Amino acid sequence: MSEAPNSTEAEQIVIGAVMADPAVLDEVEKELGQDPAVFYRPAHETIWRAILILVEAGTPPDPVFLSDHLDKAGDLQRVGGRSYLHTLYGAAPTARSGQYYATIVREHAKRRQIAELGTRLIQAARESGEDHDELLATARQALDLTTVEERWPAATPLGQQGPLPTFPVNALPTWVAEQVSAVAEFTQTPADMAAAMALASLSTAAGGRVHVQIRDGWVEQTNLYLVVAMPPASRKSDVFAAMTRPIYDIEAALQENARSSIIEATVEKEAAEARAEAVMTKARKADDSVSAASLVAEASGLRMDADAITVPPVPRLTADDDLTTETLTKLLAIHGRLGVLSPEGDLFDVIAGRYSSRPNLGVFLKGHKGERLRAERITRDTDFAEKPALTIGITLQPTVLTDLAQTPGARGRGLMARFLFSLPASTVGYRKVVVPPVPEQTSRSYESRLTTLIHTLRNLPEATTIKCSGPADQAVIKLQQDVEPKLRPEGTLGHIDDWAGKYVGAVTRIAALLHLADRVTGHWGEPIEASTIERAISIGEYYTAHALAAFDRMEADENTEKAELVLDWIRRTKVTSFKAHELVTARRRAFPTVSSTGPALRLLEEHGFVRALLSERSGTRGRQPATTYRAHPAVTAEEESEMARTPPKSPR
Repeated sequence: MSEAPNSTEAEQIVIGAVMADPAVLDEVEKELGQDPAVFYRPAHETIWRAILILVEAGTPPDPVFLSDHLDKAGDLQRVGGRSYLHTLYGAAPTARSGQYYATIVREHAKRRQIAELGTRLIQAARESGEDHDELLATARQALDLTTVEERWPAATPLGQQGPLPTFPVNALPTWVAEQVSAVAEFTQTPADMAAAMALASLSTAAGGRVHVQIRDGWVEQTNLYLVVAMPPASRKSDVFAAMTRPIYDIEAALQENARSSIIEATVEKEAAEARAEAVMTKARKADDSVSAASLVAEASGLRMDADAITVPPVPRLTADDDLTTETLTKLLAIHGRLGVLSPEGDLFDVIAGRYSSRPNLGVFLKGHKGERLRAERITRDTDFAEKPALTIGITLQPTVLTDLAQTPGARGRGLMARFLFSLPASTVGYRKVVVPPVPEQTSRSYESRLTTLIHTLRNLPEATTIKCSGPADQAVIKLQQDVEPKLRPEGTLGHIDDWAGKYVGAVTRIAALLHLADRVTGHWGEPIEASTIERAISIGEYYTAHALAAFDRMEADENTEKAELVLDWIRRTKVTSFKAHELVTARRRAFPTVSSTGPALRLLEEHGFVRALLSERSGTRGRQPATTYRAHPAVTAEEESEMARTPPKSPR
């Protein structure tokens, strides 16, 4: 049996709009009506009733207050938990979009009433005792409520997620959050990008130097793999520079300070090697075996003395993103921990095997977990790292994600499962021109504290482990209990169980970074608190929603992408009907011929976005009649076009 008429996305946006701005409740209720049963999903009806109670009491229905209310009522887990409330909170493109989507929710409720009435009519036709005249009158009245256009069923999304949540900046330490918000405002970019690069900077500082212990026997490193996918002209380089500049400044200072000692050790070693070689030269020219043996023994001793002189490596905190996997392995063997940070996606060309006949994923798999890394070399010494810690912080274009997903072994061997993906909404076309610069005090505080953290952790004699407090351990246990059922094949994370299986570990790593950043000036060796775990969970929920969208995007085929181009054209032109040749004219790069439009249009027809109608035969003999396509009214609705032109709000 087919599902009753409903739109989960519309219901989510309505709820999210009121959660974000309770002031729109009145206008939403005008369209929605007073009965919470208008929602099809029982969880949405429960949440809506809770929102009404909170608003009436003067309490903001944000995820914090709403989750507390539902928890006390025993309904929190039944409606999807705190993570789902955060998903709803970020569902509405703008608060004012709630009124439009309320009309959609209401119309679906009307259609469900009609469907129920149809069932009653069928039942009544088979039975006696019903007042058939009254039933027929009710049916006619209900059918009169809908027009021909409104009888279009809701289209099935093309594998797309609804609006994705924005990064919970308030979960970051104050000095980090202020820098993230200021950089996002100055560059007119989503805060998500600056926040991800801030986490990458903290990971570069702590990775391999600090570990986190959750209960006995479970220890995680603190390095992260972070990817932000943004389209061209999104000012990725500007954001990247503002958030990572302190790391490169510190690295340059470390290299300058080490320069003289490196030169001295190099000269001393070369002189010792020269002395050994000079004696060995004499040994080669010795006339008798006794003298030769004596000289060889002396040369051996001098050679051992030379080998004992260690030339310190040039200090490194980072590595270029276009290096070979062989070079990266050698650098990790020397330094133990590194950050590969870049505003471009060249690293993924390396992962895909640009410099070799096949992808070499080993260093990236082991560098995340901290597993022993060993690369045997025939012509020189073996590169060996006991517990490597690699940080990756990359901003790239969305198309690169699809290319990465097609790399042999990237998904199957678990590389994709190690990344935290971020797919912020683009602000291109909606950016303010005149904006305030990042306050000097804000940038100075960020640079100073990050510098202090890096130097503090770099000066540790050995890696240290931070434990979780008892309540923090309990918070992690509860998180595991919440996540585990979702990994089942039918669960919400079942199709990305490889990624979700590492989710709790990622949350604890984030919690450790927050803990360190909270205590830059001292006491960072104390146990991690439960409140820090909760903050990390809110960030983890953000990354979960974006991971679902990222994996959907990576699995989308070419036809889906072209179908989305057609939808975009329909929305922009508000065309109600069209022929394939018009699409060729408008989107010639994607559709060079009429026949090339076929797969995308068939996909849109299957998903209910267009309907195909045969036109009258043209005057040319032998030519097949052209097909006219009618667009779904919802796609060309003026309100939807307005929403498409409205940029998402910044994090509240």
